[in-house]
Amino acid sequence: MPDLTIDDASPGLRKEDVDANPFTQFGRWYEKALNAGLILPNSVALATATSSGVPSARMVLLKEFDERGFVFYTNYDSRKSRELEENPVAALLFYWASLDRQIRITGKVQRTSHAESEAYFRTRPLDSRLGAWASDQSTVIPDRSVLENRMKSLAAEYEDKEIPLPPNWGGYRLAPDTFEFWQSRPSRLHDRLRYRMLDGKWIVERLAP
Repeated sequence: MPDLTIDDASPGLRKEDVDANPFTQFGRWYEKALNAGLILPNSVALATATSSGVPSARMVLLKEFDERGFVFYTNYDSRKSRELEENPVAALLFYWASLDRQIRITGKVQRTSHAESEAYFRTRPLDSRLGAWASDQSTVIPDRSVLENRMKSLAAEYEDKEIPLPPNWGGYRLAPDTFEFWQSRPSRLHDRLRYRMLDGKWIVERLAP
C-alpha cells in the first residue's frame, strides 16, 4: 500500500498559543476551516450509543455554536435521536485533512427549544423542508419511489403555502465537558491539547499522541 501518513512541517500547537476558553479556540480554528475553501467544513461525525453501550456514528452538519453548545438538526424518530433520548451523551469529531487538524468534543445533549427549531426550519430550502415531512428517517422502505411520491404529494399540498415544522423534527445541542484540539506533526508525534472543566474552570492539558 502507498504511504498515507502525514509528515509535514506543521507549526505545531503550544499551550501558550491557545485561548483559555475552548469555545474561543474552537471559533478560531472553525473560522480558518470556513475560509479554507473546504467542502462542507461544518460537517462533523456524531457518535452516540444505546443505554447498553452499542455505538453508532454518522455525519451531521453543525448549524450554530456558542457557549451553550453545538447545535445540529434531525428527525426525532431517527436512530441517532432514539439513542440520544435513552443515553443523552455524545461525541463530535471535526476533521479537516487539508489543515492537518481535528477537534474532538464530548458532552451531554438535550433538545433545542421548539422556537429555535422552528426558526431554523424556516431558513431551510424548500426541498429540505418538504423532505423533512417526506422521510420517516431510519425506517425500512420498499424502494425510492415511496420518497419521490411523498415529495410530489407534499409539493402539491403546500404549493403557495407555508410549510410547518414537523412535530418530530428539530435540534439537539451538545453542551461540552471536554474539548481536544489535535494538530498533525512530523513522525506521528502529533500535538494534542485537551480542555476539561475542573472546579468551575477550564484547564488545558497536553496528551501524548
